[in-house]
Amino acid sequence: MPAVDKLLLEEALQDSPQTRSLLSVFEEDAGTLTDYTNQLLQAMQRVYGAQNEMCLATQQLSKQLLAYEKQNFALGKGDEEVISTLHYFSKVVDELNVLHTELAKQLADTMVLPIIQFREKDLTEVSTLKDLFGLASSEHDLSMAKYSRLPKKKENEKVKTEIVKEVAAARRKQHLSSLQYYCALNALQCRKRVAMMEPMLGFARGQINFFKKGAEMFSQSMDGFLSSVADMVQSIQVELEVEAEKMRASQQELLSLDEAVYTPDFDVAAPQINRNLIQKAGYLNLRNKTGLVSTTWERLYFFTQGGNLMCQPRGAVAGGLIQDLDNCSVMAVDCEDRRYCFQITTPSGKAGIILQAESRKENEEWICAINNISRQIYLTDNPEAVAIKLNQTALQAVTPVTSFAKKQESPCPSQNMKSSEMENDKIVPKATVIIPEAEQLIAPGTPIQFDIVLPATEFLDQNRGGRRTNPFGETEDATFPEAEDSLLQQMFIVRFLGSMAVKTDNTTEVIYEAMRQVLAARAIHNIFRMTESHLMVTSQALRLIDPQTQVTRANFELTSVTQFAAHQENKRLVGFVVRLSESTGGESLSTYVFESNSEGEKICYAINLGKEIIEVQKDPEALAQLMLSIPLTNDGKYVLLNDQPDDNDGSPSENRGAESEA
Repeated sequence: MPAVDKLLLEEALQDSPQTRSLLSVFEEDAGTLTDYTNQLLQAMQRVYGAQNEMCLATQQLSKQLLAYEKQNFALGKGDEEVISTLHYFSKVVDELNVLHTELAKQLADTMVLPIIQFREKDLTEVSTLKDLFGLASSEHDLSMAKYSRLPKKKENEKVKTEIVKEVAAARRKQHLSSLQYYCALNALQCRKRVAMMEPMLGFARGQINFFKKGAEMFSQSMDGFLSSVADMVQSIQVELEVEAEKMRASQQELLSLDEAVYTPDFDVAAPQINRNLIQKAGYLNLRNKTGLVSTTWERLYFFTQGGNLMCQPRGAVAGGLIQDLDNCSVMAVDCEDRRYCFQITTPSGKAGIILQAESRKENEEWICAINNISRQIYLTDNPEAVAIKLNQTALQAVTPVTSFAKKQESPCPSQNMKSSEMENDKIVPKATVIIPEAEQLIAPGTPIQFDIVLPATEFLDQNRGGRRTNPFGETEDATFPEAEDSLLQQMFIVRFLGSMAVKTDNTTEVIYEAMRQVLAARAIHNIFRMTESHLMVTSQALRLIDPQTQVTRANFELTSVTQFAAHQENKRLVGFVVRLSESTGGESLSTYVFESNSEGEKICYAINLGKEIIEVQKDPEALAQLMLSIPLTNDGKYVLLNDQPDDNDGSPSENRGAESEA
């Protein structure tokens, strides 16, 4: 049998939305076939009517020709010759009438009758089974709704037993009706091909028999074609019988399953629970609030896809996202006198959706599966082994590991000041190094500060009441007179994204990982507000200035900046690592991430130039040589590459910028 899509009988009992979606395609196909069959039947009946009318017309013509003899013409000259000629024509018309009558009978038997039988038998059967399947589904839904409302307290075993039997009976009835309906739809895909070809086969053969002379002229080619069509129809019918027998056997096998398949919560005493699931699918009841205290429950099909919980109503083509499971938490809850309920809580601690499972086994397996998915172990090579070993809460993870991936090489012009070398005023970056794991750079669960840079009005309010403590840990001086004497002074417009503590400053990968986690955390928590500031780079420090009040919000000594880099792909992102001494005698490392209007490489270039100035300040000759390579502004300040005109004259500063972008 030619390859056609079939409804799988094994999926009839589960009755998933995917099966229903495929079923809707078959039902749409059956509806289209019904409409087309009706139109085709009308056309064939018209052909048969015309042929039948031709029979009556030729019969009437023959009688009319014979009636000429009985006419009483006033002038009957030459009537004998005319009468004999008309008698001959009458015989010819009678013979032709016989042929037309045989053709009409053949068209009725081989063209009109098969299409009528196909419509009345096959299409009507599919329509009837569709109605029975709909009734069985409705009865099953009603019985499941009644079963779901069984009370948890004061449980009546007799009522429960009756409802369970009712659910099992309804489920079996639905299963039987769905199997019969699926078999009929599958068979219809083959039968419709035969139904379309058989009538035309009869029509063609009738026409060939009618036109004998034409049949003699092209009998070989037409007979061969008709013979091949007839053989194909016969082979399809034989194979259809074989397939129908297989479906009947499969139907009997599926109906011979244990009654436990139809009985919900049959193993409530000792269910066999798989606690290592990383994906799950099935029907759950979703609680919806309809008022302050009133709620409703809706039975929907849920399934997990990656780190998401999807919901798909019956009849829908595809599912929709209902809950992000990464870093969430799940637990069983007591809910409105309903059993087997559990609640999903978001990473922020906000109570999420409440769902009800069908049985104790389903309830615990859903909780285990969601808990495993929230830990993101589905991304590992052996999730089941990790599920057993890993025992940490979902709230320890701030961001998913599915954020934008890290590059294996670092082509950006950021410099590692601990490993950079100066040679002929050129910055020579290190060769490709091994990228450490994220856990070696930033500890899991490290908090991220999003609002560490406060608006200017809040700083002014703090200054009214006494000395302000800068959130970056630096003392505040609104003037910073040393900046006026700085050899380097460059201003950039930046927006603070976030900061977090890190473990090391030996590689720029710690900055890339901090960028990834900060951006991912902002996306998860829907934090899009950013405070704009001016970042001034001098040869002594980095100053963060409020653009409205010119109040210095933070000041970092340039010597404390141990690492800085721009992102490999998004050049607007820039970050730096600051090493600060603590009161306990130790040191702390923090990474600060910003978004700039200009490219972050220019900020890195300015920081690197400031650190070069610090290095060569002890050597006046080296300092003079370095300063000669940088042009001056009208007020005597040194400018960077992004402030120079694009004249392509090969100045030293342009050469330095080209090396920075290499």
